[in-house]
Amino acid sequence: MCFYALIFCANVLLIVVICMNRSLHEPMYLFLCSLFVNELYGSTGLFPFLLVQILSDIHIISAPFCFLQIFCVYTYASIQFFNLSIMSYDRYLAICYPLQYNTRMTFNKVTVLIALSWLYPFVGDAVVISLSAPLQLCGNIIDKVYCNNYSVVKLACFDTSVNNIFGLICTCLLVFGPLSLIIYTYVKILKVCYSGSKQTRQKAVSTCTPHLASLLNFSFGGFFEIVQSRFDMSSVPLMLRIFLSLYFLTCQPIFNPLIYGLQMSKIRSLCKRVESGVQESGFQLHLIYHNQPLLHIPGHSSTLRQIIVKMATLPLEPDSWYRFTPAIHRTRTTTTGPHR
Repeated sequence: MCFYALIFCANVLLIVVICMNRSLHEPMYLFLCSLFVNELYGSTGLFPFLLVQILSDIHIISAPFCFLQIFCVYTYASIQFFNLSIMSYDRYLAICYPLQYNTRMTFNKVTVLIALSWLYPFVGDAVVISLSAPLQLCGNIIDKVYCNNYSVVKLACFDTSVNNIFGLICTCLLVFGPLSLIIYTYVKILKVCYSGSKQTRQKAVSTCTPHLASLLNFSFGGFFEIVQSRFDMSSVPLMLRIFLSLYFLTCQPIFNPLIYGLQMSKIRSLCKRVESGVQESGFQLHLIYHNQPLLHIPGHSSTLRQIIVKMATLPLEPDSWYRFTPAIHRTRTTTTGPHR
């Protein structure tokens, strides 16, 4: 549960930073915001169910909750690939067509791309679940830590060829479709970097490194989960199978905030400002004692310790008064109150 809390706080922090700062209202950061929202969605779809199963003596889950978990996990994985493919397309335009970037990647286009990256996986996976839900099952044991569509289909009493074929088609469309776009854009980026200037190569490296790291990390976990679902992996040790099946659902949601928060200078600097937000506001402190100025300290909140030390040494009485003036509103009349 602590790990889920860490995932939640890290992603919410970056979402707030991007939403609250106008300087980050650019296509690249809006796509990142969509990515972080998806990390919250995917981890929320797994961890509460997983926690209940761990704490319970009997590891049983009802059919509706099982299909709900399948839907959450599958849509999370699909949206992740779509988000990563859109981000690669955005980097492709920024590096290969820098002068035309603002006209090609407009706000309306960004909105449409983000909406499609969420809507298409929701519809595709809903169709897959709708084919699996009515199946009559001849068993009730799933050899997985969480519910998996193919594991449920294998328990069916009747022929499931339609489910298998449609599942493979959806997997190809939802995974290999975005993956082909990513490969195409990076081939174009590499061509531009090879023939471009040193500045172009540096820009490509700085902006594409976090994306490539995120893509490779998620692809590794996703590839193993697809292979494990379709093929017999009994020769692999059980603990390793469990770890690798949970890898893309547990490591990716914390990996993305860390890699983007640490690598991208704009986000890193603004996160530091949020964490030390109190230190950003300047002030002036005027201490009035019997209508006579006794203490005046201009500065920032980093001098609060200095103020407290000075006030502790002053001969103040309960009827003394103070005035606190924010530096950003120096001409503003401030309220006064008794010293405590």
